[in-house]
Amino acid sequence: MFQRRGLLAAPFLLGAAPAALAQSGAFPQRPVRVVIPWPPGQATDLAARIVMQRLSETMGQAFVAENRAGAGGMIGTDVAAKSPPDGYTLLAGSTGPIVTSPLVQRTPYDTTRDFTYLGITGLSSYLLVVEPNFPARTAAEFVALVRANPGKYTFSSSGTGATAHVIAAWFNALAGLDVVHVPFAGSGPALTAVAGGHVNFSVETLAGTGPLIRNGQLRALGISLKDGSVLAPDVPPLARLPGCENFDAGAWIGLMGPAGLPRPVIERIDTEIGNAMRQQEVRDRMAAAGLEPQHHSAAAMDQYVLRQQAAFRDAIQRANIRIEG
Repeated sequence: MFQRRGLLAAPFLLGAAPAALAQSGAFPQRPVRVVIPWPPGQATDLAARIVMQRLSETMGQAFVAENRAGAGGMIGTDVAAKSPPDGYTLLAGSTGPIVTSPLVQRTPYDTTRDFTYLGITGLSSYLLVVEPNFPARTAAEFVALVRANPGKYTFSSSGTGATAHVIAAWFNALAGLDVVHVPFAGSGPALTAVAGGHVNFSVETLAGTGPLIRNGQLRALGISLKDGSVLAPDVPPLARLPGCENFDAGAWIGLMGPAGLPRPVIERIDTEIGNAMRQQEVRDRMAAAGLEPQHHSAAAMDQYVLRQQAAFRDAIQRANIRIEG
């Protein structure tokens, strides 16, 4: 089901690049700090380091990772938001702290006011998965079965208000499914519960579900990206289902900066991200990390995030998702 490639892992140590391309007076004139609001090895960390290495090579200064994990990505995100808007502190942004968290809880930053978008570099697709003996064999059969039994079926997530919960709630609403949410502390136990037959289904990341699908513990019925994924070519898009035509959900990863970045800095980084994402080696490394290599420019990222916010807000309101406290 999943294509397997012999790809190089993303490097974790980013040394200073040759300064041959640096121009007098042009950005950057010194190393650039990139705040990664997650632990090393997490998807955002891997994707950011892949792109950072390429930017170091092409922009003549080192892009240096600084992991500032905690509070679902909000701690590091807040650090970047409050940094000087000179281009020397950037953020490895992602759906969780930028889109999902502000919709379900109070955040110390305002995503509409405190950031500059610089470009999306990858998407994490989500798969609708069931245990191997589940009676429905296709997504259409799944929807028909669950619709016919309102309130009977359960779905797991990595936690109330998590991106996986919101994406599942969005799909459930579009498909007209009356199901019961069972939250867990992380995607690992959430998927284990499905594989063990304790919960009926889940909508979780390709990176998380892939190993369980390959070893026969889970079965995929559909994928959240409207055009499917080259990483799971045999899994049909859920958008093909009646009523789900507008379902196009992925957890994006990209670069951002604090609000007020100078236009020349934005344009330079935007251009270099685009150049990086056209390199096959960069795209292959993204795929090796379980991410769909998909580029959106700074301007396109702004509109993409706005559309995702609107869709997620609707899903959250329909499902009445809240985080207490």
